[in-house]
Amino acid sequence: MEAGMVTLAPALVRFSGIQKTYDGEHLVVKNLDLDIRKGEFITLLGPSGSGKTTTLMMLAGFEVPTHGEIYLADRPIKNMPPHKRDIGMVFQNYALFPHLTIAENIAFPLSVRKINKAEAQERVRAALRMIKMETLAHRRPGQLSGGQQQRVALARALVFNPQLVLMDEPLGALDKRLREQMQLEIKQLHETMGITVVYVTHDQSEALTMSDRIAVFNDGIVQQIDRPDALYEHPVNSFVAHFIGENNVLAGTVETVDKDYCRVALAGGGAVTARAVNVSGAGASTSLSVRPERVAIVPDGTSSEGPNRLPARVQNTIYLGDHALAVLDVAGNGEFMVKLQPGAHHSLIPGESVFITFRPEDCLALDPV
Repeated sequence: MEAGMVTLAPALVRFSGIQKTYDGEHLVVKNLDLDIRKGEFITLLGPSGSGKTTTLMMLAGFEVPTHGEIYLADRPIKNMPPHKRDIGMVFQNYALFPHLTIAENIAFPLSVRKINKAEAQERVRAALRMIKMETLAHRRPGQLSGGQQQRVALARALVFNPQLVLMDEPLGALDKRLREQMQLEIKQLHETMGITVVYVTHDQSEALTMSDRIAVFNDGIVQQIDRPDALYEHPVNSFVAHFIGENNVLAGTVETVDKDYCRVALAGGGAVTARAVNVSGAGASTSLSVRPERVAIVPDGTSSEGPNRLPARVQNTIYLGDHALAVLDVAGNGEFMVKLQPGAHHSLIPGESVFITFRPEDCLALDPV
């Protein structure tokens, strides 16, 4: 092997040519080819109706593909019942048995698999230690908080040492602070145990925080799959750019293309130089993507070097504690956002004329929205 080369883990799960329709006409999932590596944490991210949950349900065995095959450890599983797939599941609503104690809930998958009593008790004790709930073993789910119930659901999914764990919006019912705490706990468990996790969410910040890779779904198709930082910095189309993180959009027409960059005339006036990520050529319509933290505001009358300098008018400012946002009118976009340091918004007055600048490498020319 050459120095510097990285060996990727083998695929534990493989979706091959998967299609799914419920009515025989409209495909919910369209020609999905996706490999999930052993030991990775992969998130299926997308809006409601994008196909992410249906994909997870097909992998779990609760839905059957219309076409194609799913492989788990190189075995076709399309016609295998869910309980034989050796997969742990964690749902948003916890799905705990209210009449059983915490210990009994965690032990349930072991009893189904006919694990002997002594081994089952040891596994339950280890699972309770893992979620730091040893002293609550004899309580029932109704006596626990939402976060505690979710920990129990997680322990139940892991107690039988599955080769794969599926999580469907598991933190959606929790408040913001608890959700962020559980994100870190789940990620730590993943790294400690080396398990393979397939996680479904519509929350892009959650996906960025937890994932090794993210598959961005829209209209039944994976638009892009990559590391979180690569998705944020190098989106391949407008949908990914807008769905991952905060984003400003400027419509325009490509004037010239020179290798990796292009000159774009803005629909609202002015012109800028941008990275030609996904453009058809001169004369084509394009959608420019600029992140709020990559834009600088300079006062009217201030000289500024650089190719991308546009007039703007201050609409409003928003204080958010650790940072502030300036809302500007730029080239016809009245909701153009610029991220500011805390307190910097005090110097901006609604109605004031200013200029914005940004580097060409921070402006992406993509397919029209």
